[in-house]
Amino acid sequence: MDYSQFGVMLPELIVLGIFLIVFLFDTFSGEGAKKILPSLTTVLFALGTVAIWIVPSCSEPVFGGMYVNSPACNAIKAILNVGVFIVFLQSVKWVDSDSMKIRRGEFYELLLVTLFGMYLMISARHFLLFIIGLESASLPLAALVAFNKKEYESHEAAIKYIMTAVFSSAILLCGLSFVYAFSGGSLYFSDIALSLAMGETSGLLLVAIAFVLAGLGFKLSLVPFHLWTADVYEGAPTAITSYLSVVSKGAAAFAFFIIFTQCFGAVYSDAWEWMLYAVIIATITVGNLFAMRQKNMKRFMAFSSISQAGYLMLGAVADSSLGLGSMMFYIFVYIVSNLGAFAVIQTIEYQSGKLNMDDYNGLHKTNPWLSFAMTLAMFSLAGIPPFAGFFSKFLIFTSVTGTGSMALYMLVLIALINTIISLYYYLLVVKAIWISADAPKVESFRSDFASRAALWISVAGIIFFGLVPYIYQYCIDSVMASQDTVLNAILPMLLR
Repeated sequence: MDYSQFGVMLPELIVLGIFLIVFLFDTFSGEGAKKILPSLTTVLFALGTVAIWIVPSCSEPVFGGMYVNSPACNAIKAILNVGVFIVFLQSVKWVDSDSMKIRRGEFYELLLVTLFGMYLMISARHFLLFIIGLESASLPLAALVAFNKKEYESHEAAIKYIMTAVFSSAILLCGLSFVYAFSGGSLYFSDIALSLAMGETSGLLLVAIAFVLAGLGFKLSLVPFHLWTADVYEGAPTAITSYLSVVSKGAAAFAFFIIFTQCFGAVYSDAWEWMLYAVIIATITVGNLFAMRQKNMKRFMAFSSISQAGYLMLGAVADSSLGLGSMMFYIFVYIVSNLGAFAVIQTIEYQSGKLNMDDYNGLHKTNPWLSFAMTLAMFSLAGIPPFAGFFSKFLIFTSVTGTGSMALYMLVLIALINTIISLYYYLLVVKAIWISADAPKVESFRSDFASRAALWISVAGIIFFGLVPYIYQYCIDSVMASQDTVLNAILPMLLR
């Protein structure tokens, strides 16, 4: 075996190295030394993120073609790391609390394992490696959802999450068994694509693709596979909810794009084009309609994230390079916008225990800076210019309409109408904060330094990365520089 191949897996090795350091430090250090574990993990992870951003990636497939860390894969891993870093900052106060400090090491260890699994999902070019990554990401998340072990809601959320994960994995594996039969006994993405390109579309193939779409749809909270989302988001600790809403969704969206274009692109117009159109429309619309009815802020953000997943999936029906680049930029903007909102929610929950939207009435009178940050996050999620959310939606709509298809023009029109609808419920939060005449229910307080840092990083991303094109150009350049032979050779033929 050529062990030099492991050098290509630099992001995975960095996360694994941080995991081992955290595990050994948590296991063998004394109680006094463990107090620095949150700071140690956050600093190490920040250094690892910088290394992933600046160290060149290698596009050559390794391990028999099962793994590829192309520039596009490396870029999305770096973007996800930004989200995880913000989550670590948000969580410092929580993990240092009396009820959590004995398990602070477990929190970081489980989170790093899930990130490692997501990295494997992103770089997998063989379904065996993809399933290993998927389960490595899913199973520790069930433990994280149940982390508040003295609270019934957390237990209920964990049971719902693990049952959903089990059924979605079973459906996905069932679909892959059909795909395995169609491809002549191979699970390589390239072999499946070539086999489908030379064969004929059959009813069983449609069933197989529908099963794979359903299995991945559960991970992305796409409608009609979304019913677990609100209950899990509400019951899980808020730090885990924020992680679930952005990082796991971003990894699943990128993996979805790669799988459906590289494996099933040859039958795009015959098999899964209209499936995806219907799922996107239903996801955006249902997410918006149910978000209007929510008063609990975590459930509100759950249905908001369902709607945002529909916008993410627009990148999968766009032109290959522009669509993938726009999807990656959308993931980055969604990370800073959503985590900015969750930073405010978590801070207020920790200080006052309040999670209802009505509790935010008059918040600007007692906590003006939190009100300002929450307003920017809502504006960005709604797509109001000049904030980053507007440009992310504009760019992903542009990538779709650039194909010239009338069906895609209609799809974008429906998405635009839903964007207008989403303004209503996002502005409900802004109305409660700034316009409501009720007396403030949250007293004035000063949050800890780590929470403030997480919040202002998110605010900076919302303001500046809509106006400064660096991240978008980085995403596009990474996609264009990717020398993944399967991606470059097949996508132009498959999508159009």
